[in-house]
Amino acid sequence: MSAEPQLPADFQAALASLRAAGTRPELKLAEIPAPSRLAPYGVALGAEVMSGGEEIATGRFILLYDPSGSSLWEGTFRVVTYIRAELEPDIGNDALLGNVAWAWLAEALDEHGAGHRAAGGTATRILSESYGTLAGRPDAVDLELRASWTPTSAAVGGHLEAWSTMVCTFAGLPPMPDGVTLLPRRRRG
Repeated sequence: MSAEPQLPADFQAALASLRAAGTRPELKLAEIPAPSRLAPYGVALGAEVMSGGEEIATGRFILLYDPSGSSLWEGTFRVVTYIRAELEPDIGNDALLGNVAWAWLAEALDEHGAGHRAAGGTATRILSESYGTLAGRPDAVDLELRASWTPTSAAVGGHLEAWSTMVCTFAGLPPMPDGVTLLPRRRRG
């Protein structure tokens, strides 16, 4: 997310806002290649939440910028996100899980003051059942949320913060109020 002089001022402001965003320490972010065909300018971040050496949630946050604007986006910026996490089977089989995931997104955007419009997305539950030589594996339920929305300004740090909250929520981490730091989990043994 390095600023370059040839980038439009609004996109440079958005990059600065992303750099200033605060995310939870459990979330490991890394810049990844942004899609180049969707908009003239973009930045993408990949994320993972690990526990006990295993990935428990993953995601992508992409910020697109088209100085000409887009009638589909209803603006010049567009955030495109993806989150995936494995859930406990009893939680993953809840028929209302998609509604809950969408509500988590709306709440996270509101809590972080991330003004937006034209939001849309899908929540998908994936049930994996194993057979044959893999029959001993337990069933697994994954939840995926794919969502996009248009920020109302170049101040997009709150959007990244809201999304990072979502990834941690999908990972099953408890909410962390401002000013509170979670202590590391101790292993019993």
